[in-house]
Amino acid sequence: MPPAPTVGFLYPGYAAEDDYPLLEQLLGDVSLVVEHTSVGEDAHRVDALLDLGGPQRLADGADALVDQSRVDAVVWACTSGSFVFGWEGAHEQADAVGRRLGVPASSTSLAFARAVRALEVRSVAIAATYPDDVTGRFAAFLGADGTQVVRRSSHGIITAAEVGTLGEEAVLELVTAHDHPDAEAVLVPDTALHTIAWVEQLEAALGKPVLTANQVSAWEGLRLAGWSQSRPGLGRLFAQPADVDAMR
Repeated sequence: MPPAPTVGFLYPGYAAEDDYPLLEQLLGDVSLVVEHTSVGEDAHRVDALLDLGGPQRLADGADALVDQSRVDAVVWACTSGSFVFGWEGAHEQADAVGRRLGVPASSTSLAFARAVRALEVRSVAIAATYPDDVTGRFAAFLGADGTQVVRRSSHGIITAAEVGTLGEEAVLELVTAHDHPDAEAVLVPDTALHTIAWVEQLEAALGKPVLTANQVSAWEGLRLAGWSQSRPGLGRLFAQPADVDAMR
């Protein structure tokens, strides 16, 4: 049996990073290592997000991650701080982190795109915590990969710190209130939002896949590390083994 993979996550600031120990517990035979990257202004605003995902902040985080642990793959665990750079820019951002660490690398935005493909979903609804202009950039990012956004909703929360305080009732309301009949899945794009404990509950309520930021980040990192097992309790994305080769 191959050794359990170790995946590193570059996580901006502090909000819902405790989703990762919970993921590790639910997955059982993996190691998920979180390294916190620096934050300038905590704001879901385009200029602040471009700074948040800037090359020096990610390089510093990658170097600190190396000092903490050997990893088999790494994910920039920030949706808005990756899709704000656009489709090509997000790939360039992840590639730079990968070159610095010498391992496969991705980001939460790219993870969403690959998870949508893995589930063979064509149309989605977005239930976002962001202001609407930022949500629009995520919709455009998905559209660049051929995904149709049939509804996008924005909760208008400016800071990740506030997002991190939302509890079960607020998360369930945010997601279930913003589904659409034509959406084959609902996407919840903010790693500052706690969701891991409630993914199954959300899918049961909607009767369709729900993809959340910390969920897809973990799935993507494990896929890149060569881990392809299925696991219950984490939604349809984890219900079947990942094809680790098809989406490299």
